Amino acid sequence: MNTKTNPLKLNALQLKTLTLLQEIAKHEQSASPDDGGGVRITRLPRPHGDHFHLGDWVVRAADATGLANEVVWKALERKGLARSAFPLSITLTLIGLEYVTGLRQAILQTPGH
Repeated sequence: MNTKTNPLKLNALQLKTLTLLQEIAKHEQSASPDDGGGVRITRLPRPHGDHFHLGDWVVRAADATGLANEVVWKALERKGLARSAFPLSITLTLIGLEYVTGLRQAILQTPGH
């Protein structure tokens, strides 16, 4: 796998969404292994106010608009990063799980409360 940041030239919304999906995929209450080696996500976080909690992190709701956007899911699918069953589930492929977005530190914040 090429570790260069964003070799598939995803746009900003696609990168943010993939970053969040990669983190959600780590939580067994939201995701489970897929037969093809990927991870199927069936439960997306719900914002309260202007943010939501994702494990030990806080995420601004403004950074998560792609989680409910079918066009973004389909774009990730076209690039081979995911398989969409919008709005029920999305499966990250191995490539999607390993893809370097470069946004993890910018999007996942330490909670302030």
